[in-house]
Amino acid sequence: MSSRLEGKKALVTGAAQGLGSAIATELAAEGARVLLTDLNEAGATAVANQINREFGASRAFAIRHDVTNQADWRRAIEAARSELGGLSVLVNNAGIVITGSVEDLDMDEWRRGMSVNVDSVYLGCKAALPLMRENQPASIVNLSSIAGLVASHNFANYNASKAAVWLLTKSIALHCARNGWDIRCNSIHPAFIRTPILNDLAKSGEDVVELHAKLARQVPLGRLGEPSDVAHAVTYLASDESRFMTAAELKLDGGISGM
Repeated sequence: MSSRLEGKKALVTGAAQGLGSAIATELAAEGARVLLTDLNEAGATAVANQINREFGASRAFAIRHDVTNQADWRRAIEAARSELGGLSVLVNNAGIVITGSVEDLDMDEWRRGMSVNVDSVYLGCKAALPLMRENQPASIVNLSSIAGLVASHNFANYNASKAAVWLLTKSIALHCARNGWDIRCNSIHPAFIRTPILNDLAKSGEDVVELHAKLARQVPLGRLGEPSDVAHAVTYLASDESRFMTAAELKLDGGISGM
């Protein structure tokens, strides 16, 4: 176990699988204590138990958490206070992909995507900042997407919601800096990462292996990203190694945005 994050107290949303699981596990491996939250409490608990088996008892905890619910956020922050002793790293990872053009989407789909992808970040940062001020230096890492910077005809909601996360991140960073707090806020913008959510892009009857190959051909590096690629980036932004980095976006897109 490394010690890049020794003494850090982290909360990771959407931690039952995929990116959230990988991020929480790496933060713990680097010395942080971690609170894993997810609607899927059983999944988050399983990941937390595995972390504790690998890195020692009381390294990780898990709770059920609806990131679109303000009361749930208050409970999550209180859990961070009671279980971790504070909060110095917030990773807003929970999100969903809703496909469709502006004409395809109905209002309920639009609102659901915005609620899970954007409202959750607003609610999380608003709820967490008072406790993070007690645990400076601190860092907020928001998971946006390369789709928040590069648009597509059939990703109207995802493009809009992830672009909102991008600029909300900057506003939060400047708010903290203006108040003289040592709390940084940055966004990460992955492209195609090999997680279960990527499989949701498959069309009816499409083979997942074929889908992955097709997506990889769109990436200049010629391959998909791995959850560990994102976890490494989160570790850097969560650590004091990035103390002079705020209001920034970190692209993990294999070169897509350079085309």
